[in-house]
This record gives sequence, C-alpha cells and structure tokens, in this order.
Amino acid sequence: MTAVTGPAWVDTVVWWHLYPLGFVGAERTAAEHAGQGGAVVHRLPRVTGWLDYLLQLGANGLLLGPVLASTSHGYDTLDHYRVDPRLGDEDDLRELLAQARDKGIRVAFDGVFNHVSEDHEIVRRALAADATPEDRAWLRWVGEYPRGFEGNLDLVELDLTHPPVQDYVVDVMSRWLDAGVDAWRLDAAFAPGADAWRPILDRVRQRHPDAWILAEVIQGDYVDFVHRSGVHSVTQYELWKAVWSSLNDVNLHELAWALTRHADFCAAFRPQTFVGNHDVTRIASKLTDVRHVGTAAALALLLPGVPSVYAGDEQGFTGEKLDQPGGDDSVRPPFPESPDELLPHGQALLAEHQRIIHLRRTHPWITRATATARDVAGATAAVDLTSPEEDHRLTLGLNLTDDQVTLAGVHGDLPVPAHGWALG
Repeated sequence: MTAVTGPAWVDTVVWWHLYPLGFVGAERTAAEHAGQGGAVVHRLPRVTGWLDYLLQLGANGLLLGPVLASTSHGYDTLDHYRVDPRLGDEDDLRELLAQARDKGIRVAFDGVFNHVSEDHEIVRRALAADATPEDRAWLRWVGEYPRGFEGNLDLVELDLTHPPVQDYVVDVMSRWLDAGVDAWRLDAAFAPGADAWRPILDRVRQRHPDAWILAEVIQGDYVDFVHRSGVHSVTQYELWKAVWSSLNDVNLHELAWALTRHADFCAAFRPQTFVGNHDVTRIASKLTDVRHVGTAAALALLLPGVPSVYAGDEQGFTGEKLDQPGGDDSVRPPFPESPDELLPHGQALLAEHQRIIHLRRTHPWITRATATARDVAGATAAVDLTSPEEDHRLTLGLNLTDDQVTLAGVHGDLPVPAHGWALG
C-alpha cells in the first residue's frame, strides 16, 4: 500500500488552530445577532491582527474553525458561500487570506459538510409540503424524519453519496480554494464513511492538487479511512489520549504502546498531532500536574506527523469541556483585541513553545520520521526519531520525576530536566 504524503509544503507546516467565533467574542447565535440589528460586524480584522503573533510563536499555518454563516456555533451551517455576518464579510476574509499569504502563512478552513443547520435552505426545501423526491434525496432519513448528527436534530445530515450533494460539496470546497485557502479540515468526516468522500475529493484534488485535506476521525482504522476516502491525514486522537493519560498516571509504558500504533499510521500517511483543539478540555486543565504541560507540547510538536497548537494552549489557558448546553464555551473563549493585552503569566510557557517549535522547524524531517520508544520506565523514557533515509537521528528524552536524569541518546548522554524533556 503506497504511503499518502500530500503536498510538499505540509512537511514544514506547524498549525495554530483558532476558533474564530469564540476568539472575537461574537454573539452566541444568529438570532441574537439579528436582534441587535443584524448588520455585518467586522470582527475578522481582529484575527488578522494576530498573524504576527502566530509567526512569533514559530507557527506558519492558521487552522481556522468555521467562518461561514451558521445558526450558532459554526457547525450548524446556514450558507456555505457566505461569511458569517457575526465575523464580517467576504472582503474581511479575503484581506485575512491576502495578509496571511504575504506573510508566508498557510490557511486551512473547517469544512462542515456532513450536516447543516435545520434552518438551511436545503432542509427547508426537503421538508416543504411540495418537496420533490429530488429535494428529499439531499438528506439522510430515519423513516419520515431527517437524520440528526449524533442525535442532534438541529444538525441535519446530508447524503454525501447523492451525486448532486457531491457536486455541491466539490463546488464549495473549490470556491474557497480558488479564493486562497490552502487546506480543508473535514468536520465529522467519519460520519458518512470513508467511501462517501472519495468521489468528492478526487475531483477537488484534480482541480487543486496542492490542497491538503485533513479528516476528523475519532477512532477506528485510520489507515483504511485515509486510503479509501482520499484524504491526506486524520486527527490522531489515539496519541492525544495517550499523551495526557500517560502523563497523569506517570506511566510512559502507555505512551510507548501508542507510539507503536503511531508508527504504523506514519508509515501510511502523516497524522495530525495535537494535545488541544476546540472539542476537548484544555491540556492545562486535563493534566493533574501542570508541570507537564510543556512535555505534552513537546510530544505533540516533536513526534512525526503534522502538528498543531490550539490557540491559548501556548499561554496556559485553562478550560473544561462539559457535556451540556454551552459546554464548549470555556475551551472557546474570547481573546484580547491584540497580543499585547495577554496576561504575563503565560510568558514562560509561550517561550517553551517557541523553543519546541524552533526545534521542529529546524528539523523538518521529523514530519516523516519514525519514532521508537526504548528504555521505558514509568516516569522516564527515550524516543528515538529517525529520518526515512536514516541520515538524521535525534532522541526525545522524557522525565516525569523530581530530579534531573541522564538518558542514553543517539548522540551520547542526554540530560533531561525534572518534569521536562530534552531533544538531542
């Protein structure tokens, strides 16, 4: 089975992942916005104002959450062709894309295609008294009722196997790629199944061969999904779980086991690695010992794959994901108008992230490396990183103890600080 690599630029990208509606403090719903007059509010320039901060962090990619018109949180799309008026208009978005391009920053969009808002015109048409069989064929059904994503009836699932729906998704993806977007994250890509994406993505990639496609997949056979769907990468949730769990339990054997799985994935494609995103508890809240936040970041950013940092994690933001209405709010907070207004307590962790990302950018071959754990104890371990050509080697040392330890690295003794990491 041939490995899936994607466009060459992905080898050197480090994403800064940002949830725009929360970032700019937008109204919670379109109805609330309409109640305040409904005029376009030009908030996207606030995101544009953080591009230099992204570069100072060391990142060179902006992974944007939903920016298209929606009913509330962005994942209940109302119009795939219009910018959410709570964020701004198309001129604001194009200016963001233009400034990102001028600064050498790649931009990824969050594509919500598995489902749409119950108020979307596609749904209204399918439920109308005079709906035709073709109108209804755009949706997935449970008996006489539209199917809701994971039981949420306000998120109505499209039938991505229906050719007109495929045409629609291809058109939307191509329209924004033409506008300057470099990549797509496919939200809930697992829901319609891998095979549903293949005819869509083959056409998109034919038009835009340099576009990178990332699929949200929580669990299952990642390799099979990549090869059947036509995506380049999937969200590596297995590694995410192993990182925080092994650090909390002071059990690096769990991480070592996860790395054997990760190696299999990396032989087939380049997974997206992360310890934070808009759907999970912040890593600074997830870890029982905050001294390990930097080590978690090192694992996300210095292991093979395509890494991302969730905006605010590099500052030590906290927030717990709750299974209730509004349960995402604490992990999707508003940010200050500018980076100058950030509180000073995050500076040490920011500096550590900058150091980690500098190392990653200095050794871009890590994207394609193999990672092998050895000398694993509960609280210490060495992870050897080897380039595909075996002409580059480094050791990532991990130490969860209260004292500095010295591990055997591929280039000699590797001192690793207490509750820290080292690369050498």
